[in-house]
Amino acid sequence: MAEDSSDDREEAPTAKKLKDARKKGQIARSKELTTALLLMTSAITLYAYSSSFGRNIANIAIQAFTPDRRYIYNPKMMLAAVTDLASAAFFTFAPFFFILFIIGLVSPMALGGISFSTEVLAPKANRMSPAKGLKRMLGTHALIELTKALAKVSVVFIVGYFVLSAAFPSLVELGNGNVESSIATAMDIVSQSFFFLSFSLLLIAFIDVPYQIWNHGKELKMSKQEVKDEYKDSEGKPELKGKIKQKQREISQQRMMEAVPEADVVVTNPEHYSVALKYDVLKSGAPIVVAKGADLMALQIRKVAIANDVQILPMPPLARALYHTTEINQEVPQGLYLSVAQVLAFVFQLKSFRDGKGPRPENLGKIDTPKEFQY
Repeated sequence: MAEDSSDDREEAPTAKKLKDARKKGQIARSKELTTALLLMTSAITLYAYSSSFGRNIANIAIQAFTPDRRYIYNPKMMLAAVTDLASAAFFTFAPFFFILFIIGLVSPMALGGISFSTEVLAPKANRMSPAKGLKRMLGTHALIELTKALAKVSVVFIVGYFVLSAAFPSLVELGNGNVESSIATAMDIVSQSFFFLSFSLLLIAFIDVPYQIWNHGKELKMSKQEVKDEYKDSEGKPELKGKIKQKQREISQQRMMEAVPEADVVVTNPEHYSVALKYDVLKSGAPIVVAKGADLMALQIRKVAIANDVQILPMPPLARALYHTTEINQEVPQGLYLSVAQVLAFVFQLKSFRDGKGPRPENLGKIDTPKEFQY
């Protein structure tokens, strides 16, 4: 059978399809959203701690460029000074980079949730195919990615131009102030510019996220044949299901036949139906049907009953009523209590007579079956 083309895939993906895709790492992801969240967090953190960063940077710069005779004439002290400066710089920027590290881990989960798949890392032949690689480079997806890249460059350029134009006078005045104020002013300009540039990327992300969700659903769409094949695989092919049901019937019939020798009586149609009944005197329940069958199965039940000296009574109306109203291992219906009780009483009396423990019972006359149980 020929493979379905992408044009035929109009069915929504099934739950199994979505689950299998997630296992393979095929989930909706937006690189633009990840980048925007990372940059926005960086901008907000930088803006919130800009004054603290400015003071610390100023102190480090002053300490680095202020001569000290102890460091100049003692190489060991110079190494200690460098270590102190590096330590101060590390503790100044460590919280900032730690926040970026956490956001870098969490932001990809904003769309699609958590997903880890080793199948993505496995080498695939189609990735090494030059033809498919060229198709990816010149396909619709590549065109969309190029459009997004051009849009990002354009938006960032426009926003950057206006931001820097507004901050240009302050930038010119940086050289006229002292170190502390100039660094603090520079940090404010950088953080504000960074914030507006990052915010501009959110516009791209707001457009990209719906597209990625739509494109992910489109890629996972299925053809009607794929839906049918998946259903067959999950529910089982008809041939296999038929064999399973047949095996289950055989097992059920075998267990049923094993229960016939323990029955008290088998009532028959006499040829079309056979129903084996058992009554446990020690239990307070009603008699139960331990086996029943029609045609060949009815004949088999009678053979087993004869081989095990189980009493067989031809009673067509009662046999049909029990066959159609009672399942195996179920109690007989309340409406048939009297009829079944008469039959069992006769069978128990006959057994006592054969064992020499009682008189011979009178012949069992006609047993009436209620109208609602007549089949």
